[in-house]
Amino acid sequence: MGLLAGKKGLIFGVANEFSIAWAIAKKAHEEGALLGFTHLPGDKMERRVRKVAEPIGAKLITPCDVQSDGDVARVFALAGEALGPLDFVIHSIAFGPREDIQKPFLESSREGFKMAMDVSVYSLALVSRHAAPYMTKGGSIVTLTYFGGERVVPGYNLMGVCKAALDASVKYLAHDLGPKQIRVNAISAGPVKTLAASAVGDFDKLAGLYELSAPMDRNIEREEVGSAGLFLISDLSSGITGEIMHVDCGYNVMGSPGRAIEKVKSLFLAKVQATNPDLAAKLRDDDEIKRL
Repeated sequence: MGLLAGKKGLIFGVANEFSIAWAIAKKAHEEGALLGFTHLPGDKMERRVRKVAEPIGAKLITPCDVQSDGDVARVFALAGEALGPLDFVIHSIAFGPREDIQKPFLESSREGFKMAMDVSVYSLALVSRHAAPYMTKGGSIVTLTYFGGERVVPGYNLMGVCKAALDASVKYLAHDLGPKQIRVNAISAGPVKTLAASAVGDFDKLAGLYELSAPMDRNIEREEVGSAGLFLISDLSSGITGEIMHVDCGYNVMGSPGRAIEKVKSLFLAKVQATNPDLAAKLRDDDEIKRL
């Protein structure tokens, strides 16, 4: 019997098979959960979600506009009919106008800020509010955040400010829903190549930085975020709420570049060696290089 046998959940935010929400949904399905899915309005997004959700026997596949209170209410009414009482909800939703995300936060527009906060932050409160009446035996709500809400990550810009607000929302919602035995937590994942991540500037450089600096000397795999999500929606995490769980190979604990300096030095010398062995030898012997 699977870890989630008999459990039922609703997944917001699957865009395709590379989505973090899908990694969690796949793990949940493998452990016996019955699932419903929402998708962005539009035939293209519906086809993408149906491609992955129908083969695992999804009980519900429906569009959802999280900027509409009425549409979110409609989705949960459908989920109640298709699934009955819910045990968990995955919220993997974030959006901001590309032109605002890809410029310094200082230059973000008022309208872009409002839209990004509405979709990326307020939607968690809205989804949680409508989920609560259907989670009659308690349960788990999990959202996806990022380290850019805790520290400045160049290139993350407006979305970093949104993630900071999302992190605070997790804590306040955990307090509000705690008496109902509904837990609210977030996963702060390292860089994962997704459709949403393509809008963030310098994504590849960011992933490379994790490989250089994280204590485990690598970036994460998508499946590792799925496993963390499985833990948070299962009864194994029954005493955990209001937490930001980092799944980033330890990157968040670092206070300096750590071993990255030596790695960069080695890569640099290897490139010089390939084109100018004499210069590479000189650099290895140079006291200034050794002090780096």
